[in-house]
Amino acid sequence: MNKVKKALCKAFIYLMLALIYLPILVLVVYSFTTSKSIGVWNGFTFSLYADVFADAEMMSAVGNSLFVALVSSLLATLIGTLAAVGIFYTRSKWYKSLLNLTSQVTMVNADIVTGVSFMMLFLVFGLIPKGYLTLIIAHTVITVPYVIMNVMPRLSQLNPNLYEAGLDLGASPVRTFFTVLLPQLVPSMISGFALAFTLSLDDFVITKFVNGDVGTISTYLYNKIAKKGVMPQLRALSALIFVAILAVLVAVNIFSHKKRVKEGGLK
Repeated sequence: MNKVKKALCKAFIYLMLALIYLPILVLVVYSFTTSKSIGVWNGFTFSLYADVFADAEMMSAVGNSLFVALVSSLLATLIGTLAAVGIFYTRSKWYKSLLNLTSQVTMVNADIVTGVSFMMLFLVFGLIPKGYLTLIIAHTVITVPYVIMNVMPRLSQLNPNLYEAGLDLGASPVRTFFTVLLPQLVPSMISGFALAFTLSLDDFVITKFVNGDVGTISTYLYNKIAKKGVMPQLRALSALIFVAILAVLVAVNIFSHKKRVKEGGLK
């Protein structure tokens, strides 16, 4: 019975992995042919990738997305880490629960609601024209909860008296944070940064409401598909994005694994 159960569990896992990665594999394979439709193979070529790098509008959208994702992810990592530490060390249980709840609003809220809210906010105040700044603000706000979600479990694993011990030894709160807590949180901060980066790069709904004239990958794809349908070059662009995100995730996991091994060796 146990063998049957294990076999069924493995079959389910393999099925889920196939459903997730098989479409991506098909996309990558057909990014090496110039056929306009999937299922028709016109021969192996790198011409679609050459077209991607030759398209100034497409490369501009990629550059804008990378810039916004990088800046917003760095800000989200900083704000999210400080917020996680503040929430974790809050002594009042009900206040701590309230902070936890409010920090997760943008995670569970519908993107359309968040996007319209940001648009109305910027219109009401009227001081911030739509563009890079509004994109960075919006993407930072929506990705901060994911950084908190990554940092909080790490804080739970640490000695709860670690921070107080640093204060008792004469260090200031700021110095205690940077010398005692922060080094312990680096792996989870990197994981939070990677998640925030991919979420920012992928976002469309909120971006569409606040981007103004700044084109991003998601808005570029939407506009091109709406006007010309799915162009072959988009397969190459999507494959490049997938490989880039995969490389970031692999690097983060390797770094986290080495960090855990090092900490285990020190213990």
